[in-house]
Amino acid sequence: MSTLFTPLKLRSLEIPNRVWMSPMCMYSAAPEGPETGAPTDFHLAHLAGRAVGGAGLVMAEATGVRPDGRISPWDLGLWNDRQQEAFARIAAAVKTHGAVPAVQLAHAGRKASVDKPWLSDRYVPASEGGWQTVAPSAIAYDGLPVPYELTVDEIQQLVRDFADSARRALAAGFEVAEVHGAHGYLINSFLSPASNHRTDAYGGSFENRIRFALEVVDAVRAVWPDHLPVFFRTSATDWLTENPEDDREGWTGEDTVRLAKELQAHGVDLLDVSTGGMVRDAKIPTKPGYQVPFAARARNAVSIPTGAVGLINDPRQAEEIVATGQADAVLLGRELLRDPYWPQRAALALGAEPRWPDQYGYAVQRRNKG
Repeated sequence: MSTLFTPLKLRSLEIPNRVWMSPMCMYSAAPEGPETGAPTDFHLAHLAGRAVGGAGLVMAEATGVRPDGRISPWDLGLWNDRQQEAFARIAAAVKTHGAVPAVQLAHAGRKASVDKPWLSDRYVPASEGGWQTVAPSAIAYDGLPVPYELTVDEIQQLVRDFADSARRALAAGFEVAEVHGAHGYLINSFLSPASNHRTDAYGGSFENRIRFALEVVDAVRAVWPDHLPVFFRTSATDWLTENPEDDREGWTGEDTVRLAKELQAHGVDLLDVSTGGMVRDAKIPTKPGYQVPFAARARNAVSIPTGAVGLINDPRQAEEIVATGQADAVLLGRELLRDPYWPQRAALALGAEPRWPDQYGYAVQRRNKG
């Protein structure tokens, strides 16, 4: 039997398999007007299509908890009724096709207000629909403007913004809320000493640098039902301290293990483990499964369920990751853009039963019968 295609139960939610869709920004929402930040028919087809393709959990892309929390003016948000109504249609469609609907709640911090990546990576100024970026410290991300340093009162408002978006996500029908704490965005920039030079209760010591992350988790967990899980996506390393040729101080794998213990104590049910994104010039040794050891380390040290992500493209590779206890699930990103039916094909390759909709399954059976 394939472990990859066995259910995973988190709290009272049963996820039908361990192949999940990773959140990926599509830069396809309206940048202004009443539809700003609301998902469109494209997002409906995109996300529901991966449920049809057999993914056990389908996670909507990084969704801004406020207008200036989006990565770009074309990203999704969840701060008003119109956005909530549009997301409800998507969550229902994903669930109808057998997958668990999930959403990643995010604030892009100092890396916000940028162009669509296939056009450029330039900053979009206010004159073109962009905005002033914010961060724990007035330290710019490479090539972008210096962000505004948040006050304590503004940090507390951001915690409330995450809670408000979580309430809306629940009302829209999502069954998993993921807090985005990775890739150099706002929460991650509080965690790392590379970007957090504060001297108050939100900076300096490890305990102070993780304070904002834990406050956000507490706020989301307080409005999220006890029977449904909360995830946290982390960058397990900035790839700075691990590089002997780089003398910059950064967030490390050991820091992630320490954070995982705290997150689990604060009600996080799964750690979604990625890496990088803090600086543009980090030396990252990319290869198939290069981030999996970080997921395995946290899982084994803390006994927290983990999801592994990053260059997981082969069904047998994914099966080995889960079957050997390196992670509890795999999250596929670009591979599911290239092949929306990857989970169905993987099930066949591993001797499991594909989860085709009746309309598709009938056609598959007819073909097999000649």
